[in-house]
Amino acid sequence: MLIVMEYSATDQDVEQVKTAVHAMGLQAEPIPGSERTAIGVLGNQGYVEDATIRNLAGVREVIHVSKPYKLVSRDFHPQPTQVQVGSVVIGGDAAPVVMAGPCSVESEAQMIASAAIVKQAGADILRGGAFKPRTGPHTFQGLGVDGLKLLRQAGDEVGMPVVTEVMRIGQLDDVCRYADVLQIGARNMQNFDLLKEVGKLDYPVLLKRGMSATIEEFLAAAEYILAEGNQRLILCERGIRTFERATRNTLDLSVVPLIRQLSHLPIIVDPSHATGVRSLVPVMAKSALVAGVHGLMIEVHYDPNTALCDGAQSLDGPAFNKLMTELSGLQSYLASTEA
Repeated sequence: MLIVMEYSATDQDVEQVKTAVHAMGLQAEPIPGSERTAIGVLGNQGYVEDATIRNLAGVREVIHVSKPYKLVSRDFHPQPTQVQVGSVVIGGDAAPVVMAGPCSVESEAQMIASAAIVKQAGADILRGGAFKPRTGPHTFQGLGVDGLKLLRQAGDEVGMPVVTEVMRIGQLDDVCRYADVLQIGARNMQNFDLLKEVGKLDYPVLLKRGMSATIEEFLAAAEYILAEGNQRLILCERGIRTFERATRNTLDLSVVPLIRQLSHLPIIVDPSHATGVRSLVPVMAKSALVAGVHGLMIEVHYDPNTALCDGAQSLDGPAFNKLMTELSGLQSYLASTEA
């Protein structure tokens, strides 16, 4: 439920409404606006009788929100959220960011070389996987804590914040020690215990859409994190599973403008995992930019042919540099058409 106050409502009116909501055994979340204040009501399991609330001084209207996500919704938070990672700002009217690097951390030399490539091309955040959730148990599973240390070392050498995946609660301390952004992968989108734990942290989180998740399920998963108090959340579309086999997944670019309508959270796109095909990554990255994305996650390896993980979808240095030049030109063009 959302309680919208009158322009003329006083602080005392707002406090009176909050007291009434608490008396009903529910939570009251004030949402200050540029023109008027609203109060979000949380904790209800069904319809809430609103007659008492409607008659309080300063109340303009009461809106019943039936979505399973509330804190994520623009109904509760009309203004876009920006997430800051070091000096990098993601979301709102900030320029789209690029997170780039290898799928997995393999060695010190590989990370240093790949970090230098993405830094020189103009990427904002270095990515690399230390813990790898692979489909089969006999494939490379990552270097674990040693991989985290190498990722941090490479990030520090080129002056970039780093993002990496955390797979379970027991890894949180180590990942938080070395990374700047915690990634929740597609396979863990509905690992609700993990979502709750990262929600208790004051740490940027990147939540990837599950490969079979609806948009409502995706936003409901995000709600778990915000409900615990962590507002520093970035959403990521990385393709969904359909009957199509020509690509690794099906990239749902409609999610970008739709989530921008439904939610205040920033949304980025991962065209590498979405397509699984190196030649398709640049065109889908540019398409995502046109769709209004707040950022991109691109897999880059100094020598994709030797990559231990997902080399077929990784760009090498020249290809990534070319893509970044094209993205810059496209962004300038889009900005000029909006002016």
